Amino acid sequence: MRRISSVFPKCLLVLSICSILVGVGWSADKDKNESDIAKRIDASAKVLNEIMATPDKAIPDKVMRDAKCIAVIPSMVKIAVGFGGNHGKGVATCRTESGWSAPAPITITGGSWGLQLGGQAVDLVMVVTNDQGMQHLLSSKFKLGADASAAAGPVGRDAAADTDIKMRAEVLTYSRARGLFAGIDLSGAALTQDKDETRLLYGSSMPFSDILSGKVQATAVSEPFLSAVRRYSVQSRESGRNDAAGATAPASN
Repeated sequence: MRRISSVFPKCLLVLSICSILVGVGWSADKDKNESDIAKRIDASAKVLNEIMATPDKAIPDKVMRDAKCIAVIPSMVKIAVGFGGNHGKGVATCRTESGWSAPAPITITGGSWGLQLGGQAVDLVMVVTNDQGMQHLLSSKFKLGADASAAAGPVGRDAAADTDIKMRAEVLTYSRARGLFAGIDLSGAALTQDKDETRLLYGSSMPFSDILSGKVQATAVSEPFLSAVRRYSVQSRESGRNDAAGATAPASN
């Protein structure tokens, strides 16, 4: 009995230490995951800033001006070779009556749709162009080319030749790799809400539609991405107003 009684406190001590270590490990993992989300949001902002900084290769002002939602997936990668798929994580925001919504974490997966880039990561940008496309996005899961029509987006801040035609698509899609930026066909790719990262970003599970319709308050780490979206959507609208004013102004002698 003495031996058992002397061992019992030691077992309790070992269990306590193990519990502490598990708790510390879980906290470290949680902090790491939250840090990863912040990095992904920053990376999404960086992608948008870098793309829009080159006027002759950027998303056209008309597209940004009329955008209903914008999604950015930084560093999408292949998850297999040959008939494998592609997988990436990013964030999306939609235009509301009070401005751009808090970002919603998203995941995109799809088959081999032309990313023949030797396994290099690809930055993706998707622009939802109309209310129907926005409703598909709010559903939290849809497939491009099936549930929502998609087209490779036109490039060039002042592009106008085929912008109107391609704006008929619900989603315009773009990719960037090896310094090249161009429209890309993402038909067959499925976009869904990333529920795990939603919980990490907002502290609890939030419906996709609530976030993108402006019912959820944006967190501080979301500001870099939202700031970039606001900058280029407003900049594009001001450009459109200036163009309209120039077209209606009387010619000077």
